[in-house]
Amino acid sequence: MLARTAERMYWFARYLERAENTARLLLVNTNLVLDLPRVKHIWGGTIDITGFRTQFEERFSREDERNVVKFLLDHEAGSLSNAVRMARENARTTREIMPTEAWENINELHIYVRENLDKGYTRERRHEFLTNVMKRCHQLTGLLAGNMSVEQEYNFAKIGRNLERADMTTRIVDVGCLNLMNPDRADLAEYENILWMNVLRSLTAYQMYRQHVQDVVNGEDVVDFLLLNPGFPRAVAHCLNEVGGCCSSLPGNEDVLRSINHTQRLVSAARIAELLAKSQLHEFIDNIQLDLASIHEQVASSWFGHEPVEHASQVEQTA
Repeated sequence: MLARTAERMYWFARYLERAENTARLLLVNTNLVLDLPRVKHIWGGTIDITGFRTQFEERFSREDERNVVKFLLDHEAGSLSNAVRMARENARTTREIMPTEAWENINELHIYVRENLDKGYTRERRHEFLTNVMKRCHQLTGLLAGNMSVEQEYNFAKIGRNLERADMTTRIVDVGCLNLMNPDRADLAEYENILWMNVLRSLTAYQMYRQHVQDVVNGEDVVDFLLLNPGFPRAVAHCLNEVGGCCSSLPGNEDVLRSINHTQRLVSAARIAELLAKSQLHEFIDNIQLDLASIHEQVASSWFGHEPVEHASQVEQTA
């Protein structure tokens, strides 16, 4: 298998996952604004989650709904439209190894986003647009899972998808905790339950959380579920297990597996209640994110033939 093909399958899956995540973040945050009409500056946290604050501040002077939505829908680097465009480009150059229907679906998604992007700018039509984007991403992910042979090509797609998921989960948990523990955001304290529910819904985790935790939604249980639960597909522990399983079947995997095992030990050793009590969760999540970046770097150097120059969440395809 050519390194170029492996890399493009990896980035195809990462960008598709990123497009879905961005759509979900915008949709959930829009609903949160309706639930908390008196709370200001909610939209800034969405920029922090994506990791593109510097780029946002270069383009916009105000952190309001209009600017944040426009940035996350149509910015040249960190937007939904860019993620879909890059997913399509990677699929276009590897379409001979995936089901024909997959290429048709990603092409249709690209056309849909291009022709309907303006619907996302207004609240009245945003729900319809973002829901359709998410449904099309789900359809494409399911099509690949049900119709693509589980060989090296598909394994690289799964690696990319699960690293992107793990990275997004840590970012959402981190920003949620920082908002609630920030002494400058005392206005959020009375809405703690709603905000933790919003963290869960940002990852489509609310129903599964309720099945696992028979208690009122609270920070300790939410963080524990999203980081340590081995059965929930967007939990960090589950994503690392998936990445490790895929990498185990690939040649030359020693360095990658070493990085994955290190991160798994870090996550499994977490004591969430203690981290929250000592206000150390942010530092702990930073360490997880550094480890995820290290796994990405090891994947690139082991199988793509080069060292990545940027963090995985911000890098554009280099091949």
